[in-house]
Amino acid sequence: MKRRDFLWGTSTLAISGLFAGCSSQEEASLRIRLLKDSIPAQLLNEFRQKFKRKGELDLMVEAQLISLFSSLQEKPKPQNWWSRLPLLSGGEKTSSIANLVTLGDYWLNAAIEQKLIQPLDTEQLKKWEELPLQYQRLVRRNQQGNIDLKGEVWGAPYRWGTTMIVYNQDKFKAEGLNPPQDWNDLWQERLQNFISLPDQPREVIGLTLKKINPQNSYNTQQLDKIPQLKSELKALDRQVKFYSNDNYLQPLILGDTWLAVGWSTDILPVIQRYSNMIGAVIPQSGTSLWADLWVRPTKANDDFSLAESWIDFGWQPDIAVLFSRFGKAASPIFAGESLAELPKIIRDKKLIFPSPEIYKRSDFILPLSAKAQQQYLNLWREIRFQGLGLGDRKGGGE
Repeated sequence: MKRRDFLWGTSTLAISGLFAGCSSQEEASLRIRLLKDSIPAQLLNEFRQKFKRKGELDLMVEAQLISLFSSLQEKPKPQNWWSRLPLLSGGEKTSSIANLVTLGDYWLNAAIEQKLIQPLDTEQLKKWEELPLQYQRLVRRNQQGNIDLKGEVWGAPYRWGTTMIVYNQDKFKAEGLNPPQDWNDLWQERLQNFISLPDQPREVIGLTLKKINPQNSYNTQQLDKIPQLKSELKALDRQVKFYSNDNYLQPLILGDTWLAVGWSTDILPVIQRYSNMIGAVIPQSGTSLWADLWVRPTKANDDFSLAESWIDFGWQPDIAVLFSRFGKAASPIFAGESLAELPKIIRDKKLIFPSPEIYKRSDFILPLSAKAQQQYLNLWREIRFQGLGLGDRKGGGE
């Protein structure tokens, strides 16, 4: 699955020397590879002001989650002896290994299994215990990358979001359709051939499970125990104009489609720009959740103090407020809270914070057993290519 593994265009931006210490003897370096636009600029300024240690912050920004995962797989470039001499190296850094890297929760299983990252020492994270239990459990894994409540901690969640329904309000009004509220609205006859869905089996099968019964989980292990699932998926497939993980918002804006399912960080900026045309809703029956994490590469240096300061900084309540106010996603510090419980300044963020009732019915997409994975794949292939011997009649991703 490739959640948001695109962000219009690609770029790598290095921001070096954002702040430096007065004494070279006391200088320290914190090197971070992060997802573009995942940290509001206001927080970088705050961190600069509150960072107590003298040193240098080096941010390397990547446009895609898959690029960040690939960076963990890269082997460090061998260093020539002259590269360690300041006068000959031009002052360039001798190592490109980051102290922390952004990773989507879906990639955590593979990163652990491939030994690309190392566990975090939660005793060094002062704010760890203030993180909601659901997020603590999300990153406790065994050596194979599967959920294990007694396992080590392999990541530090710093933001989360949802899968949403986004729709063209003008088209809905013109057709006399009520705004969508839940997954069952995707099966409306009038929407046939005007819907786009992610080309992701876990997302599409998961939302169909929720449509059948909100108590169903995106992580259902035995799909064969839900007899109506296949017929519901076939009916939904007949509604779909195309499947796509990335090119689903432009057709919606142009009116080629009237409704799409996608990820909150893609959708919220579009709503902000086209507020009179585009609307969105978090389905009442519950939805899938995702989280972005800070992970520590296997070959990162032993000094975790600066990285710990960065992680703890993001979990401070006042910083979590700023993050949720200016960012495209929410801080996990406020996950599951009602709008009334939130600080006043972020109570208007209804599309970032689902109600506690919806949140309780929602799931992170977790690793499945090999048998269950095969069930999802077999069902997906049957639905996506039903009645066809070759090819894909509705486009989409891989």
